[in-house]
Parts: sequence; structure tokens; C-alpha cells
Amino acid sequence: MTNTLKGFIDEHLLQIDDELYSLVEKIIAPNQLKESMLYSLKAGGKRIRPLFVLAVCQLFNNKQHEAYTVASAIEMIHTYSLIHDDLPSMDNDDLRRGKPTNHVVYGEALATLAGDALNTLSFGVIARMQNVSPDKKVELINLLSIAAGAEGMVGGQVLDIDGETRTLNLEELEQVHVNKTGALLRFSIESGAVLSGASEEERKILVEYAHHIGLAFQIQDDILDIEGTSEELGKTAGKDVASNKSTYPSILTIDGAKTKLNEHYEIANTLLEKLKGDTSILKELTEYIVRRNK
Repeated sequence: MTNTLKGFIDEHLLQIDDELYSLVEKIIAPNQLKESMLYSLKAGGKRIRPLFVLAVCQLFNNKQHEAYTVASAIEMIHTYSLIHDDLPSMDNDDLRRGKPTNHVVYGEALATLAGDALNTLSFGVIARMQNVSPDKKVELINLLSIAAGAEGMVGGQVLDIDGETRTLNLEELEQVHVNKTGALLRFSIESGAVLSGASEEERKILVEYAHHIGLAFQIQDDILDIEGTSEELGKTAGKDVASNKSTYPSILTIDGAKTKLNEHYEIANTLLEKLKGDTSILKELTEYIVRRNK
């Protein structure tokens, strides 16, 4: 069992990608649809959400191969959301992960359908897992539907769009990002606990930890939109400022946003201290989220 983030990534990243691509390649579907799906999946990305699934499983010494399947499912949801976010009717972006966005390459119609296909496939791959009990599969599917749908990510996207027409206060902005960004991270962390048979108290701690990590993730994104470059970010930098969008720096100032980021970081680490077992990988992932692209 590795106890450094680099060793952990070296151990798991290729297996995550192999499982992810294999799950798409073996479905029976039109070739152009599969090509569009795989284009965005293979465009890169740090696989932070899948790594959280594996990190929680490692905390509980769970070495099930099905953890890679659940990790793949969450990456499918994340990638579908990026494809749709980039569409002209949404953020209208032509760059993602340093490459042309899906609709620029394949057209709006096929890009939309590729996102739809990744969304629905994610639930199917969980349902078809062989060595996980029916009760756990139903629970994972339910949690993913909450995290990805109207009660989570999609609901947060709607709040985000609504917020573009007015200035949000801090409470409203946090509500946007608890759903839009935080919900999928929460599922990544909680799904590892479900697979591993964690206790109710352990799950409660991990869900609270995920709440603070989700907000830290978004605050750092907002900071990087100001301080980062398009080359560093793999997407267009400065769009939030250009569109007068409500962000943590716009509400709190850049220094205030960094202070709030560190508050969530400290709380997240304090919560990890309450868990038994080796939390070193989760701590390093927490550190990475807060310090990434610096």
C-alpha cells in the first residue's frame, strides 16, 4: 500500500483509465458516438474524483476491482458535465484541457448526445458490477443520481446560471458550489465508504470532509481564474472577471478568498484526524486541491 500521493497516482491512474476506456469501448453503439465520448474522456484531466474513490477505499484496506468501476462512473458524469458546460448555449467555450472542446470537433448535436450517453452509461456500469451486493449497488446509484442531478450538480448549474444575472452574496454563492462542484466530490468520497462498508460515524465524517473540500476546490478555481493562464489551466482564463460573475474573490477580495480557502483546508484536515487508519493520501489530495497549479 503506497503512502505518498505520487506513488498512489502511479499505482492507480493507468488502471482507472484502462477501466474507463474499456467500459466505453465495449458498448454497442454508433462508432461516431463512441469516438466523441472517448475524445473527451481521453483529453486529459487529473482524475481527482476517481482518485478520491480509491483513496477512501485504501483508507479501509478495500482492494475491490469494482472501485475502479465506480471511479470510472464518476469520471463519466464529470466529463459529460464539461461537454455540456462548453456548449454555445452554456459557457460557449472552445478550449478544454488544452484541446478544442467536443462540440468544436464533432458539432453541437453529437457533443450533446455524447454527454447524454456518458451520463446514462455511468449508472449502467454500476448496476452491472458483479461482486457488489444488490443493496450496495442500489445505494450507489441513488447517491449518484442525487449528486449528479437536480438535487446536486444540475441544480447547482441552474443556480449558477441564475446568478449570472445578479450579484450573489456569500451564502448564495456557497449554495451554488456545494451543489455544482461539491456534490460530485461528495459522491466520490462517500462511494468509497459505501464500497468499503464504513460505519455510519465514519461516513458522516467523510461527508463533512467532502463538503469543505468541495468549497476549497471551487475557491481555488476562482483564484486561478484570476492568477492563472489559459496554458496552465487548460481552459480560457479570466472569463469570470470578464463576465462580472460572482466569485469568491469578487465578494471577499483575492486575499479574503485565500483566507477562506485556508479555513476550509484546515477544517478538512481536522476532520481527517478523527478517522482511524492511514489518511496520508487523503491529506495529500487535500493539499493538492488547495495548492494546485501554483
